[in-house]
Amino acid sequence: MTTTDTAGTADVIADARARIDALDDRIIGLVQERMAVSAVVQEARISSGGRRVNLSREMEILSHYRDALGKPGTSLAMTLLELCRGRI
Repeated sequence: MTTTDTAGTADVIADARARIDALDDRIIGLVQERMAVSAVVQEARISSGGRRVNLSREMEILSHYRDALGKPGTSLAMTLLELCRGRI
């Protein structure tokens, strides 16, 4: 590989990493937004005499993530659920 190729590769990597960092910032923002919306749902559910957690809804979410992302999607969904509603 020549110096020019190495420099070009380094530029590609740097640009891709910058894009990944920007995507991570957006993902974190979306997770924080999801947490806030989840808190509204939980408060409304509790205020109306319901339970804080709706397990059938959580199963739907787990299934949705698994269908879209495969088995690792289930782990991701579990992490999101834990962030949004805490441990059960």
